Amino acid sequence: MFSQKRIVLGVSGGIAVYKAVELLRLLTKAGADVQVVMTRSAQEFVTPLTFQTLSGNPVHTELFNLYQEKEIGHISLADGADLFIVAPATANILGKVACGIADDLLSTTLMATKAPVLFAPAMNVNMYENPVVQHNLTQLRELGYHFVGPVTGELACGWQGTGKLSSPEEIFSMAQALFAPKDLAGERLLITAGPTREELDPVRYISNYSSGKMGYALARAAQQRGAEVYLISGPTALPVPPGVRRKSVVSALEMRDAVLAAMDYSSVVIKSAAVADYRPRQMATHKLKKTSDDMRVELEKNPDILAELGQVKQGRILVGFAAETRDLLAHAAEKLARKNLDLIVANDVTQQGAGFNVDTNIVKLLHADGTVETLPQLSKDEVAHQILDRVVRLLGQRPGQS
Repeated sequence: MFSQKRIVLGVSGGIAVYKAVELLRLLTKAGADVQVVMTRSAQEFVTPLTFQTLSGNPVHTELFNLYQEKEIGHISLADGADLFIVAPATANILGKVACGIADDLLSTTLMATKAPVLFAPAMNVNMYENPVVQHNLTQLRELGYHFVGPVTGELACGWQGTGKLSSPEEIFSMAQALFAPKDLAGERLLITAGPTREELDPVRYISNYSSGKMGYALARAAQQRGAEVYLISGPTALPVPPGVRRKSVVSALEMRDAVLAAMDYSSVVIKSAAVADYRPRQMATHKLKKTSDDMRVELEKNPDILAELGQVKQGRILVGFAAETRDLLAHAAEKLARKNLDLIVANDVTQQGAGFNVDTNIVKLLHADGTVETLPQLSKDEVAHQILDRVVRLLGQRPGQS
């Protein structure tokens, strides 16, 4: 999504400047060409060299620097931007833009750009709640500027309240949303993610290596594309994507109940969770003690949630996943047909870069008409958008759709 995109990252002065370094890393890792503009105050917190090293580009600091003006220029920066992010955005820079003041490189470039502008405010809670600042924020929103945060928490000044800079990941996600097409607006997507845990006793359980990253990437991407997203998640350490409703479950039976309860309200169901096939027939009331050289646990089969959905899917789009270690295409094709799916996403988890707990995936997309698409290794965010591209096509093929 960020490949071949040029982003101007404006950094104004505040203690949260250090978070802009991580935001820059996320943007460059995603393939963006990032030009950094720093105010003099920002340079008091982090040196331009840090941003230059991570971006691979000179950092722009002075409006009247003849070398920079000749090579880049504030007009060139403004014209060449696909997106302008200001993080942190202080009360000072917000006030300047709201009042049309252009007296340094950052404010001048902001005045000259026609690219979308995303502000990530950060300041003391009393400053944020000041009526003048609130007036400026309202005015900027009405003019079409975009915002992410601030959030509530403990501030660097020691106060508690609203004014904390949003996390780099949340700012990055909002930037993604500004580039994403809104082709899922009006659709309700039900997405499952993560593993399930099947309890043996009060301290042990049977599970798998799923981190939930693929499902959370799908939820994030769907929300960015305008969908209403309901995420049913097994146990993970992942934050809820902005704008997504999440219901947390533990066991396969809990996930089944949650999915069936939410299905009627969904136009698309994507089952990316790694649900346990079996559970212990009985859970021990107390911790099982090590009393012999071996132990046998009797298991019983969990319900096949995806197959149940396939029997009652009606006009919904149903997408499944197949994580395999051998005979990938054969197993995935059989699962696609047996469970009445519209699309199945298959990956060989023994491949480097395609398994659990990594940020990339290598998948094949198998369609109900027999078509097989092979995708290269991509980030899970990119894979998510590739899957949703196919979902959009499938939605367009429903009866009554033009």
